[in-house]
Amino acid sequence: MKAVAVNGSPRKGGNTQLLLQKVLEPLQAEGWDTELLQVGGRNIRGCTACYKCFKNKDLRCAVKRDIFNECMEKLISADALILGSPTYFTDVSAELKALVDRAGLVSLANGGLFAGKIGAAVVAVRRGGATHVFDTINHMFLMSRMIVPGSVYWNIGVGMDKGEVLGDQEAMRNMQHLGEAIAWLGKAIQPHLATYPQPASPEVS
Repeated sequence: MKAVAVNGSPRKGGNTQLLLQKVLEPLQAEGWDTELLQVGGRNIRGCTACYKCFKNKDLRCAVKRDIFNECMEKLISADALILGSPTYFTDVSAELKALVDRAGLVSLANGGLFAGKIGAAVVAVRRGGATHVFDTINHMFLMSRMIVPGSVYWNIGVGMDKGEVLGDQEAMRNMQHLGEAIAWLGKAIQPHLATYPQPASPEVS
């Protein structure tokens, strides 16, 4: 099985990345194919609401001048998506928001590409606002008919400067458990994915 962890922070090697890497460790130990995908700080624009993805149905976004389609291909190939973001004014980074909006819509336009996949949100925060970031990511997961595993607490780590989150021992234990929960869930659902219920017809709202 494959897990893709998306780093929505432009700060490479920062707290968001460290949290994501901790989640991936148990999956790697279980033999999963894992990838850490850097989105923060790269060229990705927001959704233009052109809805050409509903007409083309080619698993891609009609806007091809940035990295989105490259990222979308990786998300489609994964069994588990772990989206991570720092907290920017109580929400996700601009780059991750662009990815979430466009990926969610392309998935919907193509019959529910993310349905039955595992989705987990991971958030780095200096002080407050992390639960809203957590909600933003999970909202896309839930309306995409993904399966969101719980853990021992919200998937949040506290730290400002690079590496500070490593001192949040509760967060690091939580990330370890989250990775273990994803691995367990992957084993449980893999034999049943072919029978995952399909909607009567996708709608745009």
